[in-house]
Amino acid sequence: DDDEDFDLFGSDDDGSEAEEIRAKIVADYKARKAQKGPLPAAKTTVVYHVKPWDIDTDLDELETKIRAIQMDGLVWGQVAKRTPVAFGIRHLEIYNVVEDEKVSVDDIVELIEGFEDHVQSVDIALMSKV
Repeated sequence: DDDEDFDLFGSDDDGSEAEEIRAKIVADYKARKAQKGPLPAAKTTVVYHVKPWDIDTDLDELETKIRAIQMDGLVWGQVAKRTPVAFGIRHLEIYNVVEDEKVSVDDIVELIEGFEDHVQSVDIALMSKV
C-alpha cells in the first residue's frame, strides 16, 4: 500500500505553478511579436516568354500593350528582350515583380493572352521569390 502513494517524480502539486509559467512565456512571446510589426509582403519575380503569331507581329507595340496592364502589387521590369526562336521569329521576354497576396500570375497570363491578334502563347520561363 505504501508503494502506491509514493510518486517518483514528485508531482504532488496541482500544476498551477506550471500553468502560470506557461502563461507568462506565451504573453512575453505575443508582446515581442507585436513589437516587430507586420511582416514584409511576399514577392515573386516572374519572367514571361510571349510568343507572337508570326514574324510580322510588332513586338514594340505588344510590349506597350503588356506594360499597360496595371494592378496593385504589380511592377513591370524596365527591360524586355527580343529573343530568336526559329525561322526569324522572336519572342518577347518580359518580367515583373508581383506581391503574392495581391496578384495572381495566372491572371496576368490570361490578360496577356487576351491580345489574341498578337499573342500565340505565353510561357512562364522563371519564377523566383524575392
